[in-house]
Amino acid sequence: MDSKKQTAHGQTQEKSNSDKPSTKNKSQEKSTKVGETTRTDSKAKTGSNSGRQQKARFHEKNEGKLKEFFIEEIKDIYFAEHEALKALTKMEDAATSAALKESISQHYAETEEQIKRLEEVFALLGEKPAKKKCEGILGIIKDGESVLEDTDSETMVRDVAIIIANQKVEHYEITSYGSLAELARTLGLEDVAELLDLTLDEEKKTDVTLTTLAVESVNEEATKE
Repeated sequence: MDSKKQTAHGQTQEKSNSDKPSTKNKSQEKSTKVGETTRTDSKAKTGSNSGRQQKARFHEKNEGKLKEFFIEEIKDIYFAEHEALKALTKMEDAATSAALKESISQHYAETEEQIKRLEEVFALLGEKPAKKKCEGILGIIKDGESVLEDTDSETMVRDVAIIIANQKVEHYEITSYGSLAELARTLGLEDVAELLDLTLDEEKKTDVTLTTLAVESVNEEATKE
């Protein structure tokens, strides 16, 4: 092959090679695009999370209002516990079975401690213990006392009615303490939330105890009367 042909062949081969797309360049380009997409997605997610966090926080000017509402609700349950204490005395006197009397007596002592715990909550909030009349608990207690009039004394049927009446109070308190504990956490009052959680657990256990008592003995005995 003469020199002209060799030169022509070389130029043709060089042109052919230059026409081929660079695998390396394509890979780099793809990597760059992937990186840009990842950064874009990351920024979008970060922005989205930030937006959600901002929405989750209540406005500072409303923090005072929320705390004021929280304190009023603490006063509400403080009143409710004192009323429940009075009602427990009547229910214990009216109960027939020794097991039910003992259960009510134990919960009476527990309720006294729960009242003291609420007074600790007031102290943590920088407030003096105060009651706010609670129509809800008064209605439940009044309903419970009416069953004493509708049932005969020294019967298991009355014990059934007393258990139901007490559980209505427990369910009211469980709802109240559960909601207040979560609200305390929202306000950043972790010490208050822990105290409320302690009472919440006690109320739940009392409810279970009353259910067990009804299922294992009282309900069955009442069917024989």
